[in-house]
Amino acid sequence: MFDLSALAVNLGVSAAVALAVLLVTFAVGVAGGKHRVVDVAWGVAFACVAAVTFVLSDGYGDPWRRALAAGLTVVWGLRLAVHIGRRGRGEPEDPRYERLLAKAPGNKDLYALRMVYLLQGALVWFVSLPVQVASYDRSAATPWLLAGVAVWSLGMVFESVGDAQLARFRRDPSNKGKVLDTGLWRYTRHPNYFGDACVWWGLYLLAACSSWLGAATVVAPLAMTYFLAGKTGKPLLEEHLSKRPGYAAYVRRTSGFVPWPPRRE
Repeated sequence: MFDLSALAVNLGVSAAVALAVLLVTFAVGVAGGKHRVVDVAWGVAFACVAAVTFVLSDGYGDPWRRALAAGLTVVWGLRLAVHIGRRGRGEPEDPRYERLLAKAPGNKDLYALRMVYLLQGALVWFVSLPVQVASYDRSAATPWLLAGVAVWSLGMVFESVGDAQLARFRRDPSNKGKVLDTGLWRYTRHPNYFGDACVWWGLYLLAACSSWLGAATVVAPLAMTYFLAGKTGKPLLEEHLSKRPGYAAYVRRTSGFVPWPPRRE
């Protein structure tokens, strides 16, 4: 079902690709004096890994599964990169990175390289395991592929619509200091993070639907969900927003991650 030697080569090449993208981004961040550029590279690195995997897996995996795994990942990654790039244009350093680098024991740039860029490069490689494994699965496509596309689509809707609603809210000067609690943000405090998680559970289904090796990559979407909901996504952002007027009440009535009707005060 798998050519494990070809898959092993792909894993090595994809690691080098992810590392290269993050090292180039590190150079850009140092030159520009702002490490928030790494957030743009996050989506770009996933797209590059998927594209390289698609090329290397030619002749090894089912064509439909290969095309879906690569295409869905590239669409998600480039949309996210463009959105974050537009949002951060002309903005100062991200407060998350300012707080992190304030703890640097020595050179702040080298500390950022170790604690941000190299870590994100490793995460890109690890989280993209379902995409790489799915691309080398020779078994015929099954209806489970449709389930994967459906979950991915749900995630893209939540992420892209949530981002658009937040961008529109921020463009209105009268909303400065206020909390967005309409649209998707009425049902979850983080529709974009929930959407991210769904995207990767959908891509996992592409890999898991017909092989034990694909099913074993469940550690990848679990890791993505953990970081989004419990580590670097939701907790850090809510710490930053906690002092905003009305945010405590918003937290009390609104689901923290999975969309749910708001609770009554």
